[in-house]
Amino acid sequence: MEIRTIHANGVEFAYLSLGEGPLALLLHGFPDTAHTWRHLMPALAERGYRAVAPFMRGYAPTEVPADGAYEDAALVADVRALHEELGGGDDAVIIGHDWGTFPAYATAGRFRRAVTLAVPPPGSLAGLFLDYEQLKRSFYIFLFQTALAETAAATPGFIDNLWRDWSPGYDASEDLEFVHRSLRDPANLAAAIGYYRAMLGTTPPSGRYPAVERPVTGPVLYLHGAQDGCLGPDLVKGALDHLPEGSRAEQVAGAGHFLHLERPAEVNRLILDWLGPASG
Repeated sequence: MEIRTIHANGVEFAYLSLGEGPLALLLHGFPDTAHTWRHLMPALAERGYRAVAPFMRGYAPTEVPADGAYEDAALVADVRALHEELGGGDDAVIIGHDWGTFPAYATAGRFRRAVTLAVPPPGSLAGLFLDYEQLKRSFYIFLFQTALAETAAATPGFIDNLWRDWSPGYDASEDLEFVHRSLRDPANLAAAIGYYRAMLGTTPPSGRYPAVERPVTGPVLYLHGAQDGCLGPDLVKGALDHLPEGSRAEQVAGAGHFLHLERPAEVNRLILDWLGPASG
């Protein structure tokens, strides 16, 4: 799959694309790239979708946004603009993993179907930092609020070890090649960390974008790995309490945080069954 570019919401986005038909927009998380969808994209294309996986704002080869905004509202604005610029219609679907889930939840009602992986809906995260075991898993979030963040994240092995801890036993060598290439430049690494600084308010909202819609307004399929070392699998239990009627939540056995890479056949099946055939 060749890398293409498109201008949306004031940012020059790089993206991978495969297939023809209704738009399937796939959003990656941290520390990851659009290549994370390399198993799902061919399956979507075969089902009749045009699978498009952008490199999220700040992740090379997408440019670092001039406005320096990484709050939820900026990500949602990106998704809306990408949907429009890519010619998406009412039959478009959206799939997000990790950070990609935040705009997916916020825009679920605008897409025919929505899928999220590894991060439950915002309402179920309310007590996240009150649990000791989860606090240990989330150490990096607090590290990223400090002046040490960029130096620590650039230290050899830091990102590799996050993958090791989050998806135990998975050989992430191919994925990490893509990640290190994307975040090699200090400006791109700082952008990826910027998402976390915006998350906890260390960087104030830019004020450039409308407030994010709450609650989730469209049915969602939520998938979580049973061995997820980033966000404990217990979080999946309360996910449906914060999703609209008609949503589903499934735990994937033998998979960690990057479940779509670890168990691609099973995850692809669950997603394709939920999406159904492309309507166009």
